[in-house]
Amino acid sequence: MKINKDEVEKVALLARLELTGEEAEMFTGQMDAILAYVDKLNELNTDGIVPTAHAVPMENAFRADEVRDSIGIDNALANAPKRAESFFRVPKVIE
Repeated sequence: MKINKDEVEKVALLARLELTGEEAEMFTGQMDAILAYVDKLNELNTDGIVPTAHAVPMENAFRADEVRDSIGIDNALANAPKRAESFFRVPKVIE
């Protein structure tokens, strides 16, 4: 797939980028090279190859969900600048 300067300028406009003429020419060449490489990859025969999301096997890295005691209201509010009963007191932000 060949890309031209007009397409690069359209993409830049959509991305709200201001490109100089020199930058547009440079990016045209770079994007053309990238798309040529992707076209080359599309020529590979991938029949029988299972799609993968990771190159190495992944296992669930989460810890077991166990019920534990909480830190308690007094400990949670120990460093609070202001508190109201068992809640953090914060300045009003909506009038």
